Amino acid sequence: MLYTIDDKPPLGTSLLLGFQHYLTMFGSTVAIPLLLQSHLGASNAELAILISTMFLVSGICTFLQSTFGCRLPIIQGGTFSFLGPAIAICGMASLAEAGFEMRMQHVQGAVIAGSFFEMIIGFSGLMGKVLKFITPVTIAPTIALIGLALFKFGAPLAGQHWGIGGLTILLLILFSQYLRSTHRLINLFPILLGLLIAWAVATLCTWTGFFEKGHPAYVSFETVKDAPWIHVPTPFQWGMPAFGAAAIVGMLAGYIASMIESTGDYYAAARMSHAPPPDAKTVNRGIGFEGIGCFIAGIFGTGNGTTSYSENIGAIGLTRVGSRRVIQAASLLMLVLAVFGKFGALFTSIPSPIVGGMYCVMFAMVTGVGLSNLQFVDLNSPRNLFIIGFALFAGLSLPEYVGPNTELIQGLFPSSFQWFAAILSTIGSSGMAVGAFLALLLDNTIPGTSAER
Repeated sequence: MLYTIDDKPPLGTSLLLGFQHYLTMFGSTVAIPLLLQSHLGASNAELAILISTMFLVSGICTFLQSTFGCRLPIIQGGTFSFLGPAIAICGMASLAEAGFEMRMQHVQGAVIAGSFFEMIIGFSGLMGKVLKFITPVTIAPTIALIGLALFKFGAPLAGQHWGIGGLTILLLILFSQYLRSTHRLINLFPILLGLLIAWAVATLCTWTGFFEKGHPAYVSFETVKDAPWIHVPTPFQWGMPAFGAAAIVGMLAGYIASMIESTGDYYAAARMSHAPPPDAKTVNRGIGFEGIGCFIAGIFGTGNGTTSYSENIGAIGLTRVGSRRVIQAASLLMLVLAVFGKFGALFTSIPSPIVGGMYCVMFAMVTGVGLSNLQFVDLNSPRNLFIIGFALFAGLSLPEYVGPNTELIQGLFPSSFQWFAAILSTIGSSGMAVGAFLALLLDNTIPGTSAER
């Protein structure tokens, strides 16, 4: 290692290395608001504020986690685990005709309520005890369904113009797989490079008149012109959060997936930075501070929560820099750049076919990461094969039934139990929630040995 966890590189070096971490997490952080925009019903101006808010919250949470939480060199940012539940909340029957602010308020309420659940799990020391009930048999379908459950939004968006959408997919595959060992820059920033090149091609086609206004791949910078130079996101900027039982229960599946992922990230970050392996207190404190981070995200209204970023742990291994001070410098850069309004507005010009292309590749990778947990499972066991297969199939199939039949489900219950019908509908609309619940239930009730599980 060039710098281990407690080393303090010079200020200029720390800022430069911190900027590299900022660039590494940039693609995933920008992707989350872009992927949520249509479901929330956000305008481009609102999307610009969302992007700035995401970076501001990431900066705050990264500083808190690296300084007071697990104290590992680990970046905090938005999580794909919350996308499925957030989309399900936006699609609830009660919000069918609602505008952006009302949908955001319900997502905020679910994130804030769930954050207390995560804080309790972390600060009470329950995390270590809960983990023994969650084996790879549960983890694999839960994480895989984060990606698989969003299949409907990939090709349909990219296919609005396959020239640009297909180019995005091709570039992301090219940089992340075929060319990743050819240059350090490509290895570090495959998503960012693919996004920028596809965006540049779409912009060039727009400037030359090949894409006219109204074309799916047309690039418009009107929002950038109208955006203020300085804009500081504020708490409750979308109004006061709305707390609904159905939305809160649906979001908890995202929290469970996020906590499992983050626990693994702590061990990886410690190993990469040559720090001692995290003990139970470190893990519990880290999860507790991620709960605080999600509470902050809910207060500011990112439409998402916060979790540990695995890609930045990979950057530690590539750069051989595991200094905590570098991560704190990265958090400072996030805070500073977040207040430049035109910076966030710039990314609202990314056309939807590019967003669809990102869906196809990024969520395919999330699915693969989920399935990789099966390497720890006995796949010759009929018990395991049934649980995994059933959870995956139900996680894809049940939301297809629940979505169009929300009113039918509500009709099964009297008016005094409509709250329960709403909970069932929200959980049933989230593939990840369905898969997580069924896998957890079956894995802990169907007889099986520890070696099998």
